[in-house]
Amino acid sequence: MTPLADRQPPALTLGGITRFAATNFGVSEALVSDTERLTFSELARRIDDAAKAFIAHGLEPGDRVALWAPNSAEWIIASLGAQSIGGVLVPLNTRFKGDEAAFVVNSSRARFLLCENGFLGIDYIGALSSASLSTPYLELIIRLTGDGPPTSQSWTTFLDSGRSISDTELHHRQESVQADDLCDIIFTSGTTGQPKGVMSRHDQTVKVFWEWSRIVGLNRDDRYLIVNAFFHTFGYKAGFLACLMRGATIVPEPVFEVDRVLHRIGVERITALPGPPTLYLSILDHPKRQSFDLSSLRLAVTGAAAVPVEMIRRMREELSFTTILTAYGLTESTGTVTMCRQADDPETISQTSGRAISDVEVRIVDDNNVEVPTGFPGEIVCRGYNVMPGYFENPEATAEAIDAEGWLHTGDIGTLDERGYVRITDRKKDMFIVGGFNAYPAEIENALMDHPAISRVAVVGVPDERMGEVGHAFVVLRPQAVIDIPNFAADLIAWSRDRLANYKVPRRVTVVEDLPVNASGKVLKYQLRQTHQLQHEIPRSADFTGQS
Repeated sequence: MTPLADRQPPALTLGGITRFAATNFGVSEALVSDTERLTFSELARRIDDAAKAFIAHGLEPGDRVALWAPNSAEWIIASLGAQSIGGVLVPLNTRFKGDEAAFVVNSSRARFLLCENGFLGIDYIGALSSASLSTPYLELIIRLTGDGPPTSQSWTTFLDSGRSISDTELHHRQESVQADDLCDIIFTSGTTGQPKGVMSRHDQTVKVFWEWSRIVGLNRDDRYLIVNAFFHTFGYKAGFLACLMRGATIVPEPVFEVDRVLHRIGVERITALPGPPTLYLSILDHPKRQSFDLSSLRLAVTGAAAVPVEMIRRMREELSFTTILTAYGLTESTGTVTMCRQADDPETISQTSGRAISDVEVRIVDDNNVEVPTGFPGEIVCRGYNVMPGYFENPEATAEAIDAEGWLHTGDIGTLDERGYVRITDRKKDMFIVGGFNAYPAEIENALMDHPAISRVAVVGVPDERMGEVGHAFVVLRPQAVIDIPNFAADLIAWSRDRLANYKVPRRVTVVEDLPVNASGKVLKYQLRQTHQLQHEIPRSADFTGQS
């Protein structure tokens, strides 16, 4: 009999995977929260209850369901409940401000919104209602936790409504979901500053993460602490979906706090802890690390930023990790393009992003879309079942990203060695990564331009020891601007925090007389990066900077 890890996926829909998990791993522990523990069979029943409630409230196949909440059992139950009957999930970043959330809710025409109102003291419903953009398609707001206005509904009340739906009707809806139906739309910003909705099908999601979980060696003995946010592919698909496929126990973590994470590793005997490099560096450098029992750890998967080879060595020598892998992907590629393998050495894991997953092609091309020789830099392109169907209701942007032959142009620059391993050397796009989250300068610049003192602004990503990269804003002031120059950087950073998710807020601000541009007027951002480097080598009193 072929081992489970080597067979093809047992189902090609997310609902099918949930039912597979209940059948094959039934009484094993599936999910551990602060308040309860569920087996795979119990989790499947909870998901069915949520599905019935969505049916009772009129959810039709293809309807979008927005989810604005931290990692929790309810997040998993709500999302899979909707998706199992044809709903399309639209995750929202918990760091979003009202305007950012309203844009995604409105652009996706979501009929339902689920949120954990009051999380970290934030009134999500109030923020959305006071946003400058209206949400006319939104019919029902469901509070997973917290209080809210009478127009919203509690999670308990919502679930109670599903009691009127029969098992027969539920099963009919579940069986009508097809493998090539959409399962989610994940919005990602771009170089234009306008977020675009990346569509993903059930079958490609299942295939990619069946392969991902096979390569990393996730199994039913693993206990997976999911620190990566569920609103991100890493926490959602490489997180709880991968656990359902392989029978691993899901342990959601709503907020990354080093002490709490270290405590939970010991108490829950966590074996799998994927995350960005900042996660592992925070653990390695924690002054009281030795007082926690971390001996159960065995599996780490990282990426999203430069990975120091010394960090890989320390994870193996100072912690108990036996499997450490790096990977590369983007939302448009269902989160995965290349992965290292378990037998790779620390230098390969640190210095490359691995080789293509099965049945996916990777090439390096020049500006004319011609493949370059091995070892030469160019744009990374990929083709295969992992490539998105396109951007939601945006055929122009889709045509720009995917060429006529089906190659997804990633915008990342890299090289390919003789083994087929990819090394990422630069970004064709201006995106930078802050602690594992993608930040797009054009979006940040658009927001900063609303400041009354700013005439022009350019944002670049610069190295940061803790976060990997952070934003540095170069600002040209309006001629009549009245500001407190010595405190301007700190004031602008504080102003930005009220309008942007924290990871998008620039950590450094420099006031300049003008921005360097080429003949066509395009800002030469490489010169701004050089300016940042010079400022750190030779401190200049004329620069106004603010740290956060």
